[in-house]
Order: sequence, then structure tokens, then C-alpha cells
Amino acid sequence: MTRMSPKSAAAWHPFWRTLCNGFDGLLLTGFLLLILVSGYCLYDSLYVYTHTLDSLEIARYRPTGEDGESETSPITDEMVGWITLDGTNIDYPVMQGEDNSVFLNKDPFGQFSLSGSIFMDSRNSPAFDDEYSIIYGHHMAYGKMFGALDSYLDENYARCHASGVLLIGKDGAEKRDLSVFAVAQASAKERTLFQPGPAKKVMRFLASNDAMILYEPAGRIIALTTCAESSVDARILVFCEIRQ
Repeated sequence: MTRMSPKSAAAWHPFWRTLCNGFDGLLLTGFLLLILVSGYCLYDSLYVYTHTLDSLEIARYRPTGEDGESETSPITDEMVGWITLDGTNIDYPVMQGEDNSVFLNKDPFGQFSLSGSIFMDSRNSPAFDDEYSIIYGHHMAYGKMFGALDSYLDENYARCHASGVLLIGKDGAEKRDLSVFAVAQASAKERTLFQPGPAKKVMRFLASNDAMILYEPAGRIIALTTCAESSVDARILVFCEIRQ
């Protein structure tokens, strides 16, 4: 067996020391990078949360339906209504843009916002007189925006939070009661649910796809929809009847 001479060992020693030092440096750099990335993610989440539209703050601009707006409103003229679901954080103006991308990252005041706005499908009538209307909202933490729709997947919760109000128009001159009648999960690619059309067609789809149906509606219907956590294309939909 050949042994390394003292001279050879001495010659290799600086190499291994340098290699170890370099490895330690890489570990330290990686650790610091991980801290920076984690810190940025926390900051980003906090920023989005603190800049999400606050339903309590914006509620002062909810139209009264009697003497016009409750106070001079900075909400843009793209507002087509106001939606409230009793007992939830959902109490927001409903906006409508030229297409469905306008209010993804724009708040009701016309400013850039990662949390966007609650908005109606651009193909729907702003008067809510279609048989089937669709309203979108981002899925935000702590039940903000349409993050509250998650809870409706529980039937007991859905039955206990089934009432709401729809004010139509920026002045809220027309008031309609809302009643939750069904809850479903579906792919965003499902055309029956994600394009305006006949209400009967929507009901047939829900009945044949094991949706939670609380009762059969008799009038116009709207779907409130947001992202689900199960997959990129998954959506939660809460269906409401517009009562006359």
C-alpha cells in the first residue's frame, strides 16, 4: 500500500482548505439568498393584503338607492352595481370593463391594484337583466374580495348565509334581494358556466354534475366566482337568484 509522503500531504492541504472554504461560502450565500427570498415573499403577501380593497372602508360609498350616493363617491362610472352577501365580507361595488382583463388589476377608483375589483363579465348587460350574469373576484386571504366564497362549499354555511342584496346602477336606484340557491366547483374552461346564456342550460349542467343545489330558482340568476386552490383552472361558483 502506497502512503502519501509528508511533502505530498502538505501540498494537498491548501487545496482542500480552499475547497472547504469555498463550500462554506456557497452555503452561506445560499442561506442568505433564502432569507432574502422568504423576506420578499412575506413582504409581498403583506403588501397585497394591506392594499386589498377593504369592504368596511369602501362601504361608505355604497349608494343609498333613495337620495343617490351616500357621499360623493370617487368610484369610477364603470360601476354597474353593488353586491352584498349577509354575514360575509362581500360588500363591494361591481365594476364592468370593455373586456374581462380591465379590472383584474384595477380598483374601483381606477388605480392599479394587485387585488383588482369585483367585476361583471363584459358580455353581460350592465342592467343585470340577462338570464345569467357572471361576477368575478380574486381569491384573497381572510375572506377579502371573493375569498369568502370558500365557506359556501359547506352546505350548513351556505344555508345560513343565503341572503344578500344587489343594488343596480351606480346610484343604486334599483334594489333586488339575492338568494343563494347552488354552489359548485368547475373548470374555468367550462363554457356553460363561464359565458352568459340561458339560465335553464346552467341549471341542467348543475343538476348533471353533482352541484350542491339548495332549491330551484324561478328568476334571473348570477354566479359569483373565484379561483379554487385545487388546481390552476379550478373555480368556485356561488349561484344566486335575483328576487323580484
